[in-house]
Amino acid sequence: MSDAGPSKLTDAERARIARNREKALKIRATKTGRLTAAHPYAKETSDGEKVIKIQGNKFVDSGGGFLIEKPLLQSEEDADKLIASVVLEEALQIPVVYLNCIECSKDFVESYLMTNFNYSVCDECRDSEEKHSLITRTEAKTEYLLKDCDLDKREPILKFILRKNPHNVRWGEMKLYLHLQIEQRAIEVWGSEEQLVKEREERDVKREKSKLKKYNKNLKQLRMEVRSSLFDRTSAGAHKHTYGEETYNEENDEYTHVCTECGFSETYEKM
Repeated sequence: MSDAGPSKLTDAERARIARNREKALKIRATKTGRLTAAHPYAKETSDGEKVIKIQGNKFVDSGGGFLIEKPLLQSEEDADKLIASVVLEEALQIPVVYLNCIECSKDFVESYLMTNFNYSVCDECRDSEEKHSLITRTEAKTEYLLKDCDLDKREPILKFILRKNPHNVRWGEMKLYLHLQIEQRAIEVWGSEEQLVKEREERDVKREKSKLKKYNKNLKQLRMEVRSSLFDRTSAGAHKHTYGEETYNEENDEYTHVCTECGFSETYEKM
């Protein structure tokens, strides 16, 4: 470009400017994302754009049903500036927050454990087999003596992921928790690990006593169902027979009746 005045653009430069302008307009049209019918009064230009004039201003029909004001691009530099401004608008203006891994003390932006369980460990330090293994809701309640309210209502509420039941896909989805967080929650509920172990042992003793009591009850019921001679009357207490209808034996001239509760049979004569 000389000092006498602006030089004329070549055909190649004009074509490049037109392509850059079209690219910028498409980026801006994509950004808005509104979908309606194309404008019925738009006129197509030589470069394929549909332009409509409104109050002296030119607008480009985006093809998506909305109008974009057509900028006046005098040079390739103007087109590049427009593209750069659109790209900057597309960029996310969210400040990046770095988290600190409690295992290696390195900073990270996101990780599997942080996203799913709010546990600050990076993906490089994640040990899915041992330290950071998962546990089902049923196992957590059984092994650590937790209630539903301890998992669902006690703050902070523990996060979990849902997975298909491997035993039967038709069953409901399983809730999987981070094992470490379940252990921490159990200590919060019971006060200490020693108290948790003590409570578990006491419950085991109660469970065994309950099983023994149920067994003895069933055994006693079984003895009552056999003949009365096999039943221990001393442990059962006094029993009063309740006889049913008597039957008469003409051959021996005897009567017989049977207790409806224990099956005891009594034969007698009538004067």
